[in-house]
Amino acid sequence: MKTLVLGAGVIGVASAYYLARAGHRVQVIDRQPGAGLETSFANGGQISASHTQPWAGPGTLATAVKWLGRPGSPLRIGFKADPRLWSWCLSLARNCTAGRQRVNAERMHRIAHYSLSSLAELREETAIQYHRLAKGILTFYRQGRELGPAQARAETFARLGSPYRVLDRAGCIAVEPALARSETKLAGGIYFPEDESGDAHAFTDALAGISAGLGVEFRYGVAVKRLVAEGNRITAVETDAGAFAADAYVLALGSYSPLLARPLGLNLPIYPAKGYSVTIPIGDLAAAPEVSLLDDERKLVYSRLGNRLRVAGMADIVGYDTSIPGARIASILEAAKSLFPGLGEAADVEPWAGLRPKTPDSVPIIGPTPYANLFLNTGHGYLGWTMACGSGRVVADLVGGKKPGIDMAGLGLDRFA
Repeated sequence: MKTLVLGAGVIGVASAYYLARAGHRVQVIDRQPGAGLETSFANGGQISASHTQPWAGPGTLATAVKWLGRPGSPLRIGFKADPRLWSWCLSLARNCTAGRQRVNAERMHRIAHYSLSSLAELREETAIQYHRLAKGILTFYRQGRELGPAQARAETFARLGSPYRVLDRAGCIAVEPALARSETKLAGGIYFPEDESGDAHAFTDALAGISAGLGVEFRYGVAVKRLVAEGNRITAVETDAGAFAADAYVLALGSYSPLLARPLGLNLPIYPAKGYSVTIPIGDLAAAPEVSLLDDERKLVYSRLGNRLRVAGMADIVGYDTSIPGARIASILEAAKSLFPGLGEAADVEPWAGLRPKTPDSVPIIGPTPYANLFLNTGHGYLGWTMACGSGRVVADLVGGKKPGIDMAGLGLDRFA
């Protein structure tokens, strides 16, 4: 069966790999000149199955209000007359209960944990290289009062299969010695030993090469215009390079997926949340961390990628704007240099911005649609790298009419009906 995958980010390429491995003839279309050049290009690098905490929860709205208008705030919202934004915000607000948060966290963890095991199998099969560090993730806190609630959240994921350790200041430094230079900034932390880190773009590019070796055809520089439907089936995809037809179609275009789905009558509640990163060349290797870190107060992640340090975070709800304000990059650099003196010079820093496709419940949308041959693999938010292999594997099973390896309840579009 011929399957057409729309999107060559980490989600689309993982889908193509598993489809090809299952025996499908696969074609991938993407407007960029190569794989993984948009949201997958310079993300935080964490593979964080133990950090599947939804945005929406009991304290979310109060925290968002507190952050509004603050310079350097982790969240910025550009309010405008966009009905899709207001609808998305209302749906997020409905998910801000403790009960909904627990349900959504379990759903996120289910696909993330499955993805972690799928990635391990893929490494064994392919020997893929992507600057992987299997040293866990350490979330550190600057205020001692934050440790109690953090442990309560970690206990939720421990019950789902992700162990953790609570550390005092000395314990944090023992796990990551580079934090010793900022000892006075630490109160303690939570260490998740089974999490990992790596370069999502390097992984996506390498997996695209492996997939090509399995027969996948990649058509780069091709912009998708619309999906053509007849009855309850998709018959073609119109692009600026002509029409492409297949037996089945996988929509994996991240934040742009709703724009293609809407003319078909499909309402995908996905809105872009722009995130930023800086990639810093490491001047003193001992001065930079090897364990991937999460600064909970500033909502910044740190991941070592060979001789570079990736620092990423923040969320700007400003539509499809991909510009890079200097103030946002300066804020990230200031935080990084404060925590790790001795990093590379600012002139050598590589700034980046990308659009994370966020659903109001933070759970991706994976699975079938009312169109018999159209499947969704989108809406992964800030966890696309974490969930990519599991999501691609599930979609390949669904396209092939097989039962996926995990329970799919609550992961599909039907939950928004």
